[in-house]
Amino acid sequence: MSGTSLDGVDAALLTTDGEQIAEAGPCLTLAYEPSVRESLRAVLGGAGDVAGAERMLTLAHAEAVRRLLDRAGLAPAEVDLVGFHGHTILHEPARGRTWQIGDGAQLARNLGIDVIGDFRSADVAAGGEGAPLAPLFHRALAAGLERPLAVLNLGGVANVTWIGADDSLLAFDTGPGNALLDDWVRRHTGRAMDVDGGLAAAGMIQESALAVLREDPFFDRAPPKSLDRDHFTARADRALAALNGADGAATLAAFTADAVARAATHLPDAPKRWLVCGGGRHNPTLMAALKARLENTVMPVEAVDWLGDALEAQAFAYLAVRSLQGLPLSLPTTTGVPRPRTGGRLFTSSP
Repeated sequence: MSGTSLDGVDAALLTTDGEQIAEAGPCLTLAYEPSVRESLRAVLGGAGDVAGAERMLTLAHAEAVRRLLDRAGLAPAEVDLVGFHGHTILHEPARGRTWQIGDGAQLARNLGIDVIGDFRSADVAAGGEGAPLAPLFHRALAAGLERPLAVLNLGGVANVTWIGADDSLLAFDTGPGNALLDDWVRRHTGRAMDVDGGLAAAGMIQESALAVLREDPFFDRAPPKSLDRDHFTARADRALAALNGADGAATLAAFTADAVARAATHLPDAPKRWLVCGGGRHNPTLMAALKARLENTVMPVEAVDWLGDALEAQAFAYLAVRSLQGLPLSLPTTTGVPRPRTGGRLFTSSP
């Protein structure tokens, strides 16, 4: 999995039949070289040297898989399938477009393992949002946990999966995750992220700027709904133009937490717990803001022994098996697709 935070490739091993999860195996994160990260950043929106970025991305994924197999002591022949999400460079479901770069055929040949890729386009073509796609995996992983339960993914964009007492699902993007804050910190300090939430903790939330951010029409839409990584960028540039680095970071962290709290009003019943995955759970300032708004029911997924840094990669392993078996990857309550929809495309490793 290569997420919108642009930090690297998460790879994980999973044993599953596409319905139940038998075992979660080893995982790793392979950080992008700066040149790869900047190449991906340069093609966001679908412009620039997309082919060159795609080649680098695919090779980085191949290297991540090889390192993971070495760590696990497995040969490629002992793995049935690779789920390859690719990297989203454009997401406009209202216009019938979503674009994840990544050469599935090249990856399959490189590894000698069959690959499932192109997970989102079938859902979008059928009228869905194409995101989020992890909810069915979250439900399988949460078997046995008390419901209602919310799983909050704080990636570049934040999304929530709500699981009801009767196993019903509701899922949607809540708003910004880390992308706005990461981009702000990069611009003001040169660092890739707000390490330990230090910059945001040193600043003051500017309520007038926060008010401008909260006015985005996205928040008036009923779920299911999804976002492009850079949806809020222009509004944030206007709202935060006069702020220093620390105050801007504090305001953006508050905006992410505020968006999650507003999303909670769409849930059928209040979750007993919010389990947080994604890179944002490592930001104490952001986690404290969430706890303040969600009555302290917020905790990292490690509290229930899930592997937070591996969860998205595990999800696409799970979805790859579902795709191979023709099972749904999305539902009307997770992406807004009119009926349960399978997806994905098989790339075989044979010549």
